[in-house]
Amino acid sequence: MTHCYECGTKLVPRELDGEGIVPYCPKCEKYRFPIFSTAMSTTLLSPDRTKALLIQQYGKPRNVLVAGYVSKGENAEHAVVREVQEEMGLKVTEMAFVRSTYFSPTNTLMLHYLTIVDSEDLNGITSEVDKAQWFSLEEAKKQVLTPSLAQTFLFEALKRLERKEIVLLPADTKNLWPVETV
Repeated sequence: MTHCYECGTKLVPRELDGEGIVPYCPKCEKYRFPIFSTAMSTTLLSPDRTKALLIQQYGKPRNVLVAGYVSKGENAEHAVVREVQEEMGLKVTEMAFVRSTYFSPTNTLMLHYLTIVDSEDLNGITSEVDKAQWFSLEEAKKQVLTPSLAQTFLFEALKRLERKEIVLLPADTKNLWPVETV
């Protein structure tokens, strides 16, 4: 970040107690911390946990995971449930956080979850999704876009699930939108 997002003035490096050198706007007289987007993705499993769902979007014949941006005022877990419901027409019943990573091409902090849904019925997919298909867990590893962040997340989620390092909890599906802020 080189310029103030409020006024456009060139930022200068300035010491901030306890924070080190932080970009500072001399016009606004405020420190400006980096701004980035936040998004979620999910390794989505069938109710019996034997299949993973991969999707294709935007006219590209590549298998990826369900993903979407976290909206202002929304927590990441609600975004996961909302995106799965909006794009796939499926209800998330259980979920667990897997890992996060910064994705520099889109300046996005990606939060990855493992989710279990209530059905394998794909009749509720929306126009946001070109194609959706269930694969056995082993076949999903072969079919996911390689190399990709989707592949990294899928492999990590399945490895941690197999090792029993993930505790799936019931998904909170009440009061998803709008989200009230405290």
